[in-house]
Amino acid sequence: MASTSSHQGRTALMLVTGLTTVALAGCSAIGTSADDPGTSSSGTVTLVTHDSFGLSDGILDDFTKTTGLKVEVVQPGDAGTLVNQLVLTKDAPLGDLVYGIDNSFASRAVDEGVVEPYTSETPAAKDAAQYAVGDTGALTAVDMGDVCINTDHTWFTEHGIAEPVTLDDLTKPEYKDLLVVPNAVTSSPGLAFLLATVGAFGEDGWQAYWTKLKDNGLKVADGWTEAYSTDFSGGGGGGPRPIVLSYASSPPYTVPEGGTEPTTGALLDTCFRQVEYAGVLAGAKNPTGAQQLLDFLLSDEVQDDIPVSMYMYPVSSTATLPDDWAQWAPLAPKPFEVAPDEITENREAWLADWSETVVG
Repeated sequence: MASTSSHQGRTALMLVTGLTTVALAGCSAIGTSADDPGTSSSGTVTLVTHDSFGLSDGILDDFTKTTGLKVEVVQPGDAGTLVNQLVLTKDAPLGDLVYGIDNSFASRAVDEGVVEPYTSETPAAKDAAQYAVGDTGALTAVDMGDVCINTDHTWFTEHGIAEPVTLDDLTKPEYKDLLVVPNAVTSSPGLAFLLATVGAFGEDGWQAYWTKLKDNGLKVADGWTEAYSTDFSGGGGGGPRPIVLSYASSPPYTVPEGGTEPTTGALLDTCFRQVEYAGVLAGAKNPTGAQQLLDFLLSDEVQDDIPVSMYMYPVSSTATLPDDWAQWAPLAPKPFEVAPDEITENREAWLADWSETVVG
């Protein structure tokens, strides 16, 4: 794969390349009164985000038209790189608002003081509150999605083999040499799957599980794109492996032309839920503009667009979802969980153990 983005999966499915700089112009205000002396009626607000951020054409134009603020987008890398860069540059921040810090790195961003408290008054902020990281109010959830094992229905039907259902199933002999996952060190979905196994088997059991996967012919790809598009038999590249790590929202995009059902499915008993956050950067040159842009990310317009532009679930409970998501892209009823503070405390050690256990 070419990128280690936190959303390689849905980026490739969208066939959308990352933005580097978006410059837009307009007038008026969102989230704050134009009479508020802190409101910027013109100028620039800089959004720092991961390298697969992308909204549908015209969405950011609408923000500019209602605020007068030009939006510049800075993309230093994937979710892990994003947080690392924010920590390294916190005395001279890269921009005003960050979007794309996920729950595997959220507590680090808060603990390092790279984001400052801000409470949005938008209706969707009430829905976002359930995903709060601690009680500082420094990060606001914008969207979420489940990272899950996906299977190629066509391959299993043709070979007369029952599909796996659980994580334990993947270690059975009938699935030897069938699974490919992205590297947990170089891919955020890969890290999410590592966390799923920590949540499933505990801090004392996940290494043994990965040893079983390795002994059963596990293949580790550099990232999602290579795993899904090259190694996976159902990803369009005709690869040899019918089991892959992807997203619960991937299957609807494998419905063939003229077909009514996807050729792949997500195993909802194997998932880890990713939550993406936005936050006003400490020391931002335009904190008011950052607040306005955060409010905009929670607006109906953006929340409705997130499923079609970034293939994630919006946090807003009133957002419109694609018609086929209820049937083909449901969220996992009980995703595996690991507390954010536990992730922060153990992430580097877990990754080191994973590398030693799986890569060698």
